[in-house]
Parts: sequence; C-alpha cells; structure tokens
Amino acid sequence: MKNQWDANEAALFEGPLGECVYGSRVLGANPSLVLHGGGNTSVKTVGHDIHGDEIEILYVKGSGWDLATIEAEGFAPLRLNEVRRLAELPELTDTEMVNQLRLNLLDASAPNPSVEAILHASLPFQAVQHTHADAALALTNTEDGERRVRELWGATVVIVPYVMPGFDLAKVCAVEFEKQATADTVAMVLMNHGVFTFGDTTKQAYDSMIEVITAAEEYLSSQAGVDINSSATKSGPDLTGTSAINQASLRKQLSDAARRPMLLSRTSNKSAAEFAKRSDLAEIATRGPATPDHIIRTKQFPLIGRDIDKFISNYHDYFERNSHRFPGVQQLDPAPRVVLDPELGLLTAGVKISDCSIAADIYLHTIDVVEAAEALGGFVALPESDLFEVEYWELEQAKLNKSNATPPLSGEVALVTGSASGIGSACAHALLRQGASVIGIDLNNDDGSDTASFLQLQADVTNRASLLAAVEEGVRHFGGIDILVAAAGIFGVSHEIAKIIETDWEQTLAVNLNGVSNLFHVAHPYLALAPKGARVALVGSKNVLAPGKGAAAYSASKAAVTQLGRVAALEWAEDGIVVNTIHPDGIFDTGLWSESLIEERASRYGLTTSEYKKRNLLGKEITSNDVGELVAIMCGPSFSRITGAQIPVDGGSDRVI
Repeated sequence: MKNQWDANEAALFEGPLGECVYGSRVLGANPSLVLHGGGNTSVKTVGHDIHGDEIEILYVKGSGWDLATIEAEGFAPLRLNEVRRLAELPELTDTEMVNQLRLNLLDASAPNPSVEAILHASLPFQAVQHTHADAALALTNTEDGERRVRELWGATVVIVPYVMPGFDLAKVCAVEFEKQATADTVAMVLMNHGVFTFGDTTKQAYDSMIEVITAAEEYLSSQAGVDINSSATKSGPDLTGTSAINQASLRKQLSDAARRPMLLSRTSNKSAAEFAKRSDLAEIATRGPATPDHIIRTKQFPLIGRDIDKFISNYHDYFERNSHRFPGVQQLDPAPRVVLDPELGLLTAGVKISDCSIAADIYLHTIDVVEAAEALGGFVALPESDLFEVEYWELEQAKLNKSNATPPLSGEVALVTGSASGIGSACAHALLRQGASVIGIDLNNDDGSDTASFLQLQADVTNRASLLAAVEEGVRHFGGIDILVAAAGIFGVSHEIAKIIETDWEQTLAVNLNGVSNLFHVAHPYLALAPKGARVALVGSKNVLAPGKGAAAYSASKAAVTQLGRVAALEWAEDGIVVNTIHPDGIFDTGLWSESLIEERASRYGLTTSEYKKRNLLGKEITSNDVGELVAIMCGPSFSRITGAQIPVDGGSDRVI
C-alpha cells in the first residue's frame, strides 16, 4: 500500500487539528481502508475553557462525517479527562453514553462524537486512526485469525476479541491494551472489526497504518497468492449483456417487500460477475459481512438469485431468533440491499442512487475480503447474534434514519425525452427535486447537469432500436421506469396547407407522433412493473384545441399524440398506469422561440416583448419551469386517481376557454 502523505499539502493545514484533518482525508481517500463514513480519527491537544483555564481536549471525528471530505468542524471537541473517566464506570447504556459525550462537548453546535470516542480517549497517544482495512479483515475473518495475526505482527500488536462498538468495546480495549502493550506496540487489531494505529502526531499514526496494512497485503500475497484489491480497484467492466426486463421484474418484487419503491442498480464489474457465478456462492456469500459496520448498508446477507420470498422468510426467521436481545424492537423491512445473480451479476438496492452506490462499493470490497479469506482456508463472519445487535443497534438505526429523510418521489425512476433543453429539461429537474432518479433521452445528451441521479443518454426517438438501447441502459442503471414524460418535439417549418412540403410534414410527424408511439412501445413493459403504478405525462400543445394558421403539421401531430394518449389511458388502466396530457402555450424560454421571433410577433400585435409574453387572461408569463412543476405534481400522488385528463398551462386562453 502506497503512503500518500504529501508534506507540502499537509503544511497547508495548521496545528494538530489541521494535521488530523489532512491525515483523515488521506486515510479516507483509500477505499481499501475505509468506506463511506467508516473509520474514525482523533487528536488530543491543549486549549482553554471559557474561564481561560488550560484543559486537555480530545478532537474526535463527528458522527455522520466522511473521513475523505471532513473539515475541522467535523471533529467534536471533548473534555479529555472527563471522557477518559467514563471508561472507569462499571456500565453505561448507549443512550447515556451519547448523553455524557454531548455533556462534555466544548461546543454545543458540534456533531455527536463517534461512538468510539471513549476508546480514543483511553489510548495513551496524541493521535489515533482507526480503519476497517480489507487486508486486516481478510486475516481476522478466518478460523485461525488470531494465530495468523500473531504470526504476521507478533508482539507489536495488541489483539482484542470482537466486542460490540461503544462503551463495552472501550472498556475491553483499555484492559487488553494495558495487558498486552509494550514499547514496541504499533497497532491494535480488533478481530472482525478493524485496526487502530497511533503516535505522537497524526503523521506517525498514518505511517504506522500504512506499514501495518502493507504487511498484511504482502502476507496475503505470499501465503495465499491473493491481490486483496482486485475486485474493487483493478478489474474491468463486465461487458456481457443482461436482461433489463428481468432486472425490472426483480425490482418490483423487492420494492413490494420493502413496502416502498426502491432503485435496483446493476454494477458492471468483471470480478463481481464472476463471483456471482461461483458454484459455492450460496454458501460463502451468506455467512455475513466483512465487518458488522457494513450491515446497515448491506443487511446480514445478500439475496442469491431471485427468490425474494425465500429471502424474506429467512430474514424473518433471523429476526425471530434474535429479537429477544432488544425487547419491543420492530422488524426492519425485509427487502435485500445486495443481490448476486448468475445472469444479472451484482445488483444493489436503495431509495437513492447514492445508497445503491455505497452498497455496491462495500460489497466489491467484501468480495475481496471473502475471496482472500477463502484462499487462507475459509471466510468466517461473526455469529448472527453479533450481527443482529449491530443491525438493530439504536445508534446505527438513528444514523441511517437521519440519512433517509426522503422527498415524495424517492426510489422512483422517471424517463424524460427531450431532456436536454426547454420543457423536457425543466420536467427532468422538477422530478429530480421531488426525489426521482431521471433517465434523460435526447439527441443532445448533455444539458450541463452532472448529478448521480440524472443519467443523460443520447438516442433518436424516431429510431425504435436506438430508443430501446437507451431505455435498457437506463433500466440497468436505476432498475425500472415509474414515470414517463414525452417532451421531445419540434415545431417544424411553417407552411400553409396548400404549400406543405412532404418532407417537412413527415419530419414533424416522425418526431412528435411516431416518436411518442415508439416510446410507448418500448417503455410499456417497464411501466407495467412500476411498484406504485406508473404515470405518463404527454406534452401536447394549445394548438390541439386552438390551432393557428401555417402550423398544420405541428397542430396535427400534437392532436394525434393527444389522441394516442387517450387510447393509452383506456388500454393501460388495467396495468395501473395513468396517462394525462398537458397543453402548454406561450412558453418563450424554449428552443422554439428566439428573441428576434418574439420581437417580430410582439410588434405584429403592437406590444412590447414583455407584454407579449404575458398575453393571456391572467397576464402572467409562463415558463418551462412552470410546466415542469406541473408535470412533477401530475406524476405524484395527487394525480394517482386521474387518467385521460388534458390540462392547459397557458395562463388562460380565450380561444381555448
């Protein structure tokens, strides 16, 4: 493992706390050491209280902060001596531990200190770093893990048997450190959990961490011929095709089990695909996670194959066997968060795409740990009783619930055509604001947005094969389609009917009508699998009800697509799909209107451009964002019992009314 400490960069961070911030970021940037909020660090300094009296301060990572991006305010400042004394208590409940830690904060606005703050306080070093390093877990998670740890590191490490994080772990570590530590001690290894290193400075603690984990990596290479980082960091993409409709079907079952819509994202990774095809997969992948810290993201075990009912039954049995540990605790939703299937590979579930990505990252590293431990003689996880205690631990659940406050369309997937500009782009972003993940399809696949929840793809709606390929790619990324917004369209060249040019007519109908017909054909199988019932919003036009001269092709195509939507509402109701149409007018911030065209039209009516834009009964300018917000509402629960409706969004038109 390469030491990434850069003296020039570190010099930009002032004082012991600054060095701790830098060292934490360097540590957190290496996913084979910590993942997504895992691990913790601390530094002890001297400061002054409000009276000016000198006191010793423990700065420890705050709960909810990620080491890779932590700032100084992410560290909770604690009165060191008072926190250290907590380890002398005979017992301390989790709730009281959190309370005592907050009572000993020097800043009331600071985050909750790490649950391992007492452990950090008890270690007799200025700087402490803690990781869940893959290489260390591969050694400890074996039948003879303690022997291998001693064989590798000898007396230079303190070995601590697995204990639940928090107060009990702090007490055990204090006892074992006093019993085992010598002048040569460089680390403390927690079985099935991770590694602590320490020093007079954060740099010393970091250097020790790199040296200790490098030794573990070299041990795995020499003893088992294993490169511990192969799956997560070195393998290329799995290029084999998978069935998008099978993935969407599985997502429907998983969402039903969770009692809410969930995303189900496929991770394209060669090593994961090969792991999912192992003949002994069901046996080795269901032993448990690499470290119990991961269980709130991955559950105790993954779903092997697609038998959701069996998974739910097994999870329920697991809960029943262990729920006596927490009297009155309610079972969490039994839906899997990780799926391993020979055809589909590695899939991960969550209400946000970030949840899926985190679970995927964790499981790729789990694959590395499992395969390395297997090469050493066999992967061994903790007993399920220990895993249950972490999964249902009130402090972990509080952390998860805090991150799971979700807007109304969370877990749902919207497909928006014409998403790169105008009304389509506004619809996509309005749906994103409501929590949906969005597949955007356009000839131009980039509207300048760059978010994990917005997958922008390039396709031609007039080409069914092109459209199908984009839809399947989007489904493999998010898991299905719940919402369909057909916003792609063109106005076309204006002609009086007697002067229509055939190619202009055909092009307008190809995009505005055939494009929607193609979209309906390709998307319907996925819409029929939407967990809460699908919603379709068609972008029509005021011209359907009040056409204008010279716009025959545009008016006819929009009238035809409105009729297509009405038929779809009739045919698809039995699939739980609602289909509604909006008719915008006077939306001047789209590609259909240039400033010169607006000025020309305004002058024709003897109006200023501002007056022309508000030329409706309400005297209000209507923007793409107004249309997008209406579409988002139509795709939410308020319209779940409305289908076949046509709604104008034009500020009021006397010709329509």
